[in-house]
Amino acid sequence: MSTTSLPTPDHAAELRSAMLAAGFTADGLLDLLGAPAYAALARSETVPALRATRGGGDGPLATLVRLFLLQQPVPYVHAATAMPVEAALADGWLRREGDEVHATVDVRPYGGPDGEDWFIVSDLGCAVGGAGGIGSREEGVVLGVGGASTTLAGITVRTPVGSALDIGTGSGIQALHATRHATRVTATDVNPRALGFTRLTLALSGAPEAELLTGSLFEPVGEATYDLIVSNPPFVISPGARLTYRDGGMGGDDLCRTLVQEAGARLNPGGYAQFLGNWQHVEGEDWHDRLRSWVPRGCDAWIVQRDVQDVTQYAELWLRDAGDHRADPDAYAQRYEDWLDEFEARKTKSIGFGWITLRRTDAAEPSIVVEEWPHTVEQPLGDAVLAHFARQDYLREHDDAALLEARFVLVEEVVQEQVGPPGAEDPEHVVLRQNRGMRRATKVDTVGAGFAGVCDGSLSAGRILDAIAQLMQEDPVVLRDRTPEAIRLLVEQGFLEPVASPGQQSAP
Repeated sequence: MSTTSLPTPDHAAELRSAMLAAGFTADGLLDLLGAPAYAALARSETVPALRATRGGGDGPLATLVRLFLLQQPVPYVHAATAMPVEAALADGWLRREGDEVHATVDVRPYGGPDGEDWFIVSDLGCAVGGAGGIGSREEGVVLGVGGASTTLAGITVRTPVGSALDIGTGSGIQALHATRHATRVTATDVNPRALGFTRLTLALSGAPEAELLTGSLFEPVGEATYDLIVSNPPFVISPGARLTYRDGGMGGDDLCRTLVQEAGARLNPGGYAQFLGNWQHVEGEDWHDRLRSWVPRGCDAWIVQRDVQDVTQYAELWLRDAGDHRADPDAYAQRYEDWLDEFEARKTKSIGFGWITLRRTDAAEPSIVVEEWPHTVEQPLGDAVLAHFARQDYLREHDDAALLEARFVLVEEVVQEQVGPPGAEDPEHVVLRQNRGMRRATKVDTVGAGFAGVCDGSLSAGRILDAIAQLMQEDPVVLRDRTPEAIRLLVEQGFLEPVASPGQQSAP
């Protein structure tokens, strides 16, 4: 796979038109295959789709599915009814053997956030990236779209920017998204083959061209700075750098650390850098502190750990990803030993996975939030990321006295849950739960629940607390003293939204 030459994009516009005319889109696939077979494709399982297309005739859509998604040969005459076949052969999208043609690359329809019909081009048999068990040990193989790719695309801030940088672009999905809202897009990769696939992805998707540069991390871009930096890097912590698409080639989690630490100097004021990463949980070290130490000076940070695996689970996951479990049992056992030896030498107990967002700031005291949130969230989260940093700005600018003078509203779709024994007069505790975005849940006491429930923007926080104190027969001064910390937490986590005073704007 990694040694074959790539198609050229010379006739990509004509090929795109033919694919769209045939209905070779995300919606078209769902209609043709049905939901179960369509979902199986996302798991790199092709048998249900093969069954679904057996009786589907030889129409253009079925032909394109068999060619580019299922990698099955089709008769030349059928291909000729589905696309400009001679141009596809000349450009290298197809190769001919007798009366049949074969696809040379995987082309997968991908729906953009605003209904765009895009196509992601990758190596044959590697349409789904990440730990999906693609079973390829080809060093330079280029993967398509996987869960990690779509996660990063979903959390990325999508405000219009002048410049965007995609580090380790792979098949180009992040660069493709960036072309929607960035005037200039630069994509880099240590693997020149990946840049070739990015060029094909952009061309076949009808997107503007990007600047494509070969090299590792920030080396290819020199001293250039950007408004947005994104990367789904080869973050797997492994002994060695066997597979370019996943193994960073640095010891432990040094690649992710280096990427984060060097990003600060490459951001324009107010710019964002957003990464996926793995990090070590080291014996005798707090992982929160480890990640805080990565944050460059002059940057706010929001780091969310989404999952943790012990070292045996982690090694098995990525050994299976490369198909090592299907190799010689002794070779598999030796590789397993190598991984565990590496972790033992580094005193690594487990591996965390998550998201890292930086924002360039001129604040005297940057905000660094490191948290664990393994629960379900609602993608896309780009607006939630913007709102998080806006809330950090607000809280930095308002001391406790200012919070008591401020007015707040309870965010829509927050619900209250009371927890306690059935029939009890009073609950053991009250939980506020969000049904959007991060879908957070937080425990509050009676005062906190009552306060949040009456926040409609009409009264200041202090006046609400005075009323609660009167109802509960508490000292209002004591209540005012002890409650700002709870208000600050509810604002920080997005349960309460500040209401702007006349002439000011509300924080999101």
